[in-house]
Amino acid sequence: MSDTPAGLFLSRSLKNVNFMIGFIILLSIVLTAVFAPSIAPFNYDEPHKADRFTAPNSTYWFGTDDFGRDQFSRVVYGARITLQVAIVGTLIQVLLGVTVGLLCGFYGGAIDRILMYLTDVTWCVPGTVLALAVVTVLGKSLMNSIIAISLVNWAGYARVVRAKTMSLKNMPFIETAVAFGERRPIIMLRYILPNMVPALIVLISMNLPGTILSTATLSFLGLGSQPPSPDWGLAISQGMTYVTRCVWLGVFPGLALVYTVVGVNLLGEGLRDLLDPNIG
Repeated sequence: MSDTPAGLFLSRSLKNVNFMIGFIILLSIVLTAVFAPSIAPFNYDEPHKADRFTAPNSTYWFGTDDFGRDQFSRVVYGARITLQVAIVGTLIQVLLGVTVGLLCGFYGGAIDRILMYLTDVTWCVPGTVLALAVVTVLGKSLMNSIIAISLVNWAGYARVVRAKTMSLKNMPFIETAVAFGERRPIIMLRYILPNMVPALIVLISMNLPGTILSTATLSFLGLGSQPPSPDWGLAISQGMTYVTRCVWLGVFPGLALVYTVVGVNLLGEGLRDLLDPNIG
């Protein structure tokens, strides 16, 4: 088993500290999101008016807010929003970036010039400014903020996929497929795309923290999730109102956000090392 590719990968993974720590952190976030109703002692929007602004104690582990809502429950349910941001945001970015990158790298010519000009324009505009503009047009909501961030971040995928496609399309196995009359879309999807999956996995893991933080920033500014959502960015924003009175309102959502981003960063660094053929 240890001589197979899967066995070698598992063996290297167990020795990679960054990968293992990142994997454990990400797994804990996923499990928290999936089993939130069982973990949280209260519903995230359940008020306890008699216990408003209660400091952390044995009943309310992370204290309560101005409506008496349990902050621990809200942080736990907030993991679901973070997971939604990660999945939906990544799908949109990869779909746009891979499509543009494949078309540019494989066809070249006018298609490459036009699409890469659009990619460069998107790349050059400050991400936060463009995201704010998109949210202003689409309206304030979590999904709109995810779309806004994705429309900003897809260009990085397009550049990488274009470069990989240009290096692969002249390989002998691609020329053989062309000689046998394979259609171009089939060649791109069947022969070229699978060969860049490792690079895409690393790119996704490295870009994911930025997607999570950017979406949280829009929620912090009031342009993403709206009350009574347990979104961590929104919770930090609301906690700023009472920062001198109830510091725990912003601290615990902030720590959850940092915990998640650090975990994804470590996982990305570990994957980069594991999938690099030059690192034994």
